[in-house]
Amino acid sequence: MQNTSKQYNAVVEECRSLFIKKMSDYGSAWRILRLPSLTDQIFIKAQRIRQLQENDVRKVDEGERGEFIGIVNYCVMALVQIELGVVENPDISTEEATGLYDKHIATTKELMENKNHDYGEAWRDMRISSLTDLILQKLLRVKTIENNKGETLVSEGIDANYQDMINYAIFAMIHMGK
Repeated sequence: MQNTSKQYNAVVEECRSLFIKKMSDYGSAWRILRLPSLTDQIFIKAQRIRQLQENDVRKVDEGERGEFIGIVNYCVMALVQIELGVVENPDISTEEATGLYDKHIATTKELMENKNHDYGEAWRDMRISSLTDLILQKLLRVKTIENNKGETLVSEGIDANYQDMINYAIFAMIHMGK
């Protein structure tokens, strides 16, 4: 599992690097987005990945990897929004956003390590298409929870679903290699 940690960190660094670059370009404009808007952005990314996996013809020259990176980054944004709440105007610097990014990734990685221990790295035998389907399933669950005003009877909350989506997307990118 030590190899998993190194691979995980390498993928996170790729995602984090793009997040920081986009913060430089756009600032924290994403801070105005409500959770359903972020969920829909993630849904668009996951749906595009599924279409790329199913279709032979591509009309836009962008691959799955970039979409998985987008899923990771939008999920982190959602976790930040859960923590800080939605604002009317961008309100955090790149440094603050990066600190929050690192905090939520660390928590998510810890969750992955615990589940990875219990499941014996079963994800290594999964197909990327199955990981995509699991992300889409989690998105449908999140949409239902959002429609129920965040209430669940026995299920984990929205934050746990975002964390699972991050981990599935990272697993997919590990499978893809560099």
